[in-house]
Amino acid sequence: MPEIWRLEPGVTGSVSPENFTGAKGGGARSTEGTGAAAARELGRGWKVSPSIILRGGETATLADITGPGVIQHLWLTTDRGRLRELILRMHWDERDDPAVDVPLGDFFCNAWNELALIDSDMIVVAPAGGLNSYWPMPFRRRARLSLHNTGGAEVPVYYQVSYRLRELPPETAYLHAAWRHSDPLGSPAVHTILDGARGPGQYAGTYLAIAPNAPGWWGEGELWFYLDGDQEFPTICGTGTEDYFGGAWNFDSGGRYVPYSTRRLGLAQVLPPGEIYQAHQRFGMYRWHEPDPIAFSQDLRVTVQALGWKSAGRYRPLHGAEIATTAYWYA
Repeated sequence: MPEIWRLEPGVTGSVSPENFTGAKGGGARSTEGTGAAAARELGRGWKVSPSIILRGGETATLADITGPGVIQHLWLTTDRGRLRELILRMHWDERDDPAVDVPLGDFFCNAWNELALIDSDMIVVAPAGGLNSYWPMPFRRRARLSLHNTGGAEVPVYYQVSYRLRELPPETAYLHAAWRHSDPLGSPAVHTILDGARGPGQYAGTYLAIAPNAPGWWGEGELWFYLDGDQEFPTICGTGTEDYFGGAWNFDSGGRYVPYSTRRLGLAQVLPPGEIYQAHQRFGMYRWHEPDPIAFSQDLRVTVQALGWKSAGRYRPLHGAEIATTAYWYA
């Protein structure tokens, strides 16, 4: 953790609907905005523009910042029943392709439109839908964050992007995040979490949402990390899905699933709660590799098997499962 008492170089800035550019002294100057009616007796400077309205099919630029610098915190809240309809994108420097291109809910470990509270180092989801990211996001020349509404209904968006303008060392890498969705998974029962990542880089984290669509235990599948030219077999192979996310023995404690959320990993969501081994259940879990990043020099591919049990102690591939994942890495 940074030593907050140690003074570091740089200038702090923040972009929000109250200061769209982050300009020095540029906050609270609005005369129009979503709070104008509420502030009509108080006037300028009294929460006139706390949010934006994002209409269906539209894209809003949340921040466009000139670097070099590091985004340190992103806070956002909106209609929490539409988190999958909103696409969060991030562009670094002048790249045309976004480095982050993920449904808003999945980026914040909430895939199922039923709020899961997260208490971790990198992602915090607070009661009532406060979405917080503490992933460091460095950029050398420019950072552009946008939100696209794929749905038909307009939504309010409250947000704040906090950053520090500073020089960056030569070894600085950029945050990337990619979303993949399999529904149904099909055959073979293997879901690709990440493919095509180019090095040098470090794998930083995984969010996994799964609906097994079959009764019984669903998490025998291993996570495989193919490093630097691995072909048929990976260099890193775990021992089971719940093991990778820090759990054990089917997440089964006394005949029930017990959700948990810690600084670096968790089973954050069990839907519906209180049931176990039911075909209709849905789950969400995360693991951050902040203390143990997976380094790759050339390329990286990551997969997970969907594996349960059938009779006579045999594994059962879950071809009908629905899986959505978000991979986070720096490169």
